[in-house]
Amino acid sequence: MEKFRGVFNSVQETIESVSLAFKTYREFGISDREEIVREIRKELLKHVNVLAEKTIDEICMGDIASKKQKIKLAIERTPGTEDLYTEVITRDKVMTLYELSPYGIACAIQPSTNPCATVINNVIGLLSAGNGVIICPHPRAIETTKFLVSIISDIISKITGLDNLVVTLEDISMQNISEIMNHPDIDLVVVTGGSYIAKYANKCNKKVISAGPGNPTFIVDETADIEKAARNIVKGATFDNNILCVTEKNIVVVYDVYENLKSELIKNSVYYVDSIDEMLKLAKILLTEDLKPNKFVGGKSASDLLKMARIEVDKEYALIAVDVPKIHPFVTEELLVPLITIVKTKDFESALDEAIFIEQGLHHTAGIYSNIIERLNIAARKLQTSIFVKNGSSLDAIGFSDGNPVSFTIANISGEGAITARHFTRRRRCTLVDAFSIR
Repeated sequence: MEKFRGVFNSVQETIESVSLAFKTYREFGISDREEIVREIRKELLKHVNVLAEKTIDEICMGDIASKKQKIKLAIERTPGTEDLYTEVITRDKVMTLYELSPYGIACAIQPSTNPCATVINNVIGLLSAGNGVIICPHPRAIETTKFLVSIISDIISKITGLDNLVVTLEDISMQNISEIMNHPDIDLVVVTGGSYIAKYANKCNKKVISAGPGNPTFIVDETADIEKAARNIVKGATFDNNILCVTEKNIVVVYDVYENLKSELIKNSVYYVDSIDEMLKLAKILLTEDLKPNKFVGGKSASDLLKMARIEVDKEYALIAVDVPKIHPFVTEELLVPLITIVKTKDFESALDEAIFIEQGLHHTAGIYSNIIERLNIAARKLQTSIFVKNGSSLDAIGFSDGNPVSFTIANISGEGAITARHFTRRRRCTLVDAFSIR
């Protein structure tokens, strides 16, 4: 068995090793952190293809082109130390300084759907903030994670001589994750993914940054640019076969533009299902007997799903759209496949009500296509999601366009939203008395 640097057999050995490394790292300055992050970015860019291939081979979800794009984006555009800021307030006799300091040792729990990009995103942010890192991968992605952690550990060791600042375990289980989260030497827990592990994390009596389930829902009203809406919906919902937590899952459309939207979706390589027979065929493969998502088909392509459902088609399709009522399990459950639901409604006001119902108060992701500014603002205010998109793709919201900062951890449960380096710090206040003003 290949031995990886930074990979340990026991929880105790893992925590002792990273704690020892952190004692030294704690004394590093911002410029030292910047050098480490700069070298991590530089070296990891050489491994994008192999990391994408290993991810596909291990988790069997999504598509390799999207994997490469996500990994490269995480490497290049995850905010580093520039995300940290200092505030100063001066009065006649007092100066107050606010600075962002490391928590210490962070336990970062990773999802099965997005192992490499989230690990890279979290590691760059946590190291920039000055923390040591224990990566806890999903069991489905453990080999890829060990390989990636080993590369990062090698990079840090070569430029600093410091070993085990970023570590992981040889084998992962709920028991050892729980042991790590609750260990007294762990100062911060970061959870990316669904609510199952988040429920345990929120009981560990320390700082928790927690993501949770989402059900991204987008409104299309009668004033929207329908061609643009259709293109963007397909862009988001087809990316990596729709396994990202932010990508389009449900579309609520006003009756007046329903046929137009349907036509535009079909033009964009969407297989449109509006018959009960075909919907039931899809339900047999996408849902279990208790009407929950079938995890064994998560991340499959649209064409694969159509074949599995025995729906005969004459060409390859990128996405499936299904007409269903708002209470259908396709709507209420997060399927993680390239399928969107279409829920029809009479006007904007009812569309907003339906979207609020469908999003289920998860405070994750939602959006709207409209050319009425007031509606854009009302929808954002009423839906109260961590990510809200106006007239754009879900991918635009997490950094896939226009140089925006990238985040793959969306903390909808603990409320920080799109996570960057500053969220991995304590905001500390220091006050100097007896005048320090140059006014």
